[in-house]
Amino acid sequence: MKGILRNSNWLFSLLMLLTLTACSDNAAVESQRAENIKPVELVKLDVYKSPTCGCCVKWIDHIAENGFDATKHHPADLNAVKQQFAIAPQYQSCHTGVSKEGYVFEGHVPADIMQRFLAEKPENALGLAVPGMPVGSPGMEMGDRRDDYDVLLLKKDGGSEVYARIRANG
Repeated sequence: MKGILRNSNWLFSLLMLLTLTACSDNAAVESQRAENIKPVELVKLDVYKSPTCGCCVKWIDHIAENGFDATKHHPADLNAVKQQFAIAPQYQSCHTGVSKEGYVFEGHVPADIMQRFLAEKPENALGLAVPGMPVGSPGMEMGDRRDDYDVLLLKKDGGSEVYARIRANG
């Protein structure tokens, strides 16, 4: 019986040593991974909106959760701001975001599409727009209701083209 207990103690000690070694190796690997991860720089935007617009606040919350840092402005004349940034009336919505490079993000543009746009920087682009206020777009959530809508690439010459299509079912 003493031989069995002695062997069991030895086996238990060996298992504990292996477990501790594996855990410390995993901790070292996790620590090394953490050191290799570079912090993501937040994209700064100036957002011009009405002080009373709730969907604008929800859109700002959406972009803040997805890599943007918004500074809110409440101009007395929001239409003048849109004119200043050459956003034609047919592309307008309730708020206007402007990046440090001068790109505009008009309306409820999804943050991931904004990130893609900023990475690609299409030639002759003024920015992106989601005209109106489509149901289901970021900031315009209404339960399960969703509309199909397009994100438009606004061009410096005043024209536009579809940059991304958002479909309610996919």
